[in-house]
Amino acid sequence: MTDRELMSMAYEASMNAYVPYSRFAVGAALECSDGTVYTGCNVENAALGSTICAERTACVKAVSDGKRQFRRIAIFADSQNWCTPCGACRQFLAEFSPEMEVLCAKAGSRYVSYKLSELLPHTFNY
Repeated sequence: MTDRELMSMAYEASMNAYVPYSRFAVGAALECSDGTVYTGCNVENAALGSTICAERTACVKAVSDGKRQFRRIAIFADSQNWCTPCGACRQFLAEFSPEMEVLCAKAGSRYVSYKLSELLPHTFNY
């Protein structure tokens, strides 16, 4: 699967976002080490702490299917800045694959690539 195909899946996932408060739709497509892809979108809640990001939605779907190793994740939002994962998502993903690739998009179908360890150099772990 190409980067563009994975990003397209993230874009499609963003169409399902439930964002009545922020109006900031995000989609994610998480590629597992076996090539399986799980998508997710952000789901907001009036109780802000109950909101879940697109990246964690995709990761929880994968883990609930028994997947634990991830190759890369594409994150899409139609924004002026690169849509990088929030701190909670960085830590959540690092639990499973701290060296995975993170593709971050912004408006105009542009994206950049990082290693998760670049975005979160000092993960919390035991």
